[in-house]
Amino acid sequence: MRIGKQDTKEGSIVLIPENEEDLWHIERILQPSDKVIAKSFRRFKASEGDAGEKKQVTIKLAAEKIDFSKFSSRLRVTGKIESGTPEEFVQVGSYHTIDIEPGFPVTIIKEKWEPHHLSRIKQAVAESKRPRIGIVAMDENKAIYATLRGYGVEYELEIENSASKRSDDFEQKKASFFEKILSKLQNSPVSKIVVAGPGFGAENFIKFAKQKSPELSKKLVLEHCSYAERSGINELLRSGKISNIVSQERAAAELELMGKFAAEIRKDSGLAAYGIQQLKQAVSSSAVEVLMVTDELLRTNKEVAAIVQEAEKKGAKITVFSSQSDGGRELAGFGGFAALLRFRID
Repeated sequence: MRIGKQDTKEGSIVLIPENEEDLWHIERILQPSDKVIAKSFRRFKASEGDAGEKKQVTIKLAAEKIDFSKFSSRLRVTGKIESGTPEEFVQVGSYHTIDIEPGFPVTIIKEKWEPHHLSRIKQAVAESKRPRIGIVAMDENKAIYATLRGYGVEYELEIENSASKRSDDFEQKKASFFEKILSKLQNSPVSKIVVAGPGFGAENFIKFAKQKSPELSKKLVLEHCSYAERSGINELLRSGKISNIVSQERAAAELELMGKFAAEIRKDSGLAAYGIQQLKQAVSSSAVEVLMVTDELLRTNKEVAAIVQEAEKKGAKITVFSSQSDGGRELAGFGGFAALLRFRID
């Protein structure tokens, strides 16, 4: 996510989503009655009975329906048009749907930007900068390494093993080749690394890594691609395998938190709380260390949003769970609102 122009007086922020995850963040930020401005298309008919043609317009509408489809990589916002340009192609008061897509700016105007809205934007911007997943496309002769960041793919290493399989020192040079790859991966700040290739090179490298660096090998995921070059990495990205791993990472973090919460409940330690009344008391006492809330509840319940805002002011870490994830469903079993505490409050 990138941030464009901000107008605090008007309450507007321009956001430029860069991937599906950013669309998801924007969907969680948007609420009915928010104003949305973006480029779109309207069908213009010069005369009655004319099939018409699509014209590009800039539309401002009041959001009523917000629908994110992860399968089509777009966020659809439907509402009544308040204004637009060129005016001759815009019918004020009629309904229209804006498709928000990666790479295209959208302006969001709110009467009040809550701290958790701004925190989510800040989180999305930070996520776009940090490396998230490493990808190696390789065989026994060449390898390319890249990291997947929010803004795209960053290629970081390309090396070759010049030894022929017929040469006496092939195994020695292959080990040296694997060592260079291993050294790069050991210094890469990512939580998962996909290792893929057209033959047995990727599999053999993972076996090598398990012997040389057991800790690093826990990060490695074996996949298949047709080429040990950039086209191989592009193949992996198009296949959806990489985006699945990114989603699994976030889901795993949510489940880990729920595991800690459940453990405190089982121990009856008094260091876990859930429900609006308990959390209101915990926040008031500055006892909350980590506050967990489902995105749906945060968006639809004003009392919950106010408690989250107060917790943030008092230094609690806020974790917003996806309502669609396993962790989110577990949290929903506790009302969608829970916390790990610094100390008992009873």
